[in-house]
Amino acid sequence: MSAPLSTAMVLAAGLGTRMRPLTDDRPKALVEVGGKALVDHMLDRLAAGGVTRAVVNLHAFADRLEAHLRARTDGPALDFSDERTAALETGGGIRHAHSLLGDAPILVANIDSVWIETGRPAVADLRASFDPARMDALLLLTPTGSAMGFDGPGDFFMDADGRLSPRHGSGAATAPWAYIGVHATRPDPIYAHPEDRFSLMPHIWGEMARAGRLYGRVLEGQWMHVGDPAARDAAEARLRQ
Repeated sequence: MSAPLSTAMVLAAGLGTRMRPLTDDRPKALVEVGGKALVDHMLDRLAAGGVTRAVVNLHAFADRLEAHLRARTDGPALDFSDERTAALETGGGIRHAHSLLGDAPILVANIDSVWIETGRPAVADLRASFDPARMDALLLLTPTGSAMGFDGPGDFFMDADGRLSPRHGSGAATAPWAYIGVHATRPDPIYAHPEDRFSLMPHIWGEMARAGRLYGRVLEGQWMHVGDPAARDAAEARLRQ
């Protein structure tokens, strides 16, 4: 039997329109930061945190991304979820990969998230902290004001016990915590969603929050959201420091 949370879903099917012109000839996952493709930054983080298998979804420049990943010689064992005909968003991508992911809790990771750790290792800590008896999902967060490359108003409020409530739909203009693109989750609520194409927020996380089963864990370090060319350049400068 595999170790708990040893399988990850890596969401790499996005078009990366905000990253143009860097994505004119490649998927966003293959944009380089500090000499390494974004998808490799994430796969290396997952491997260092104890993940042994990853399912990567493919859409934009799918053949090029698959060839790049098949050439990797270390890190998690890889499987591929084909979304060439239509990208299915975050929730739909996980639902589509059900047969590859299985029914046990998984990690989910975006590919536009790079960070520097100054304390506990984030992925290993997330795996160790996830308690499916009381949590449906545990999201990795950072203070909204300290995020690099992130100009959004923030995503969540968090109580003293770590339970989250979304800013979305709350009427609040800002929220103190930003989601950094990595979380642990029970996948069954996602598999049960009736639509093929849907996002985790608000469809899945909203329900989890209302049930008091959506939690947060704070990154000890500096998060960089690499969403456009300027953010890529800023992340490279920070990594050089």
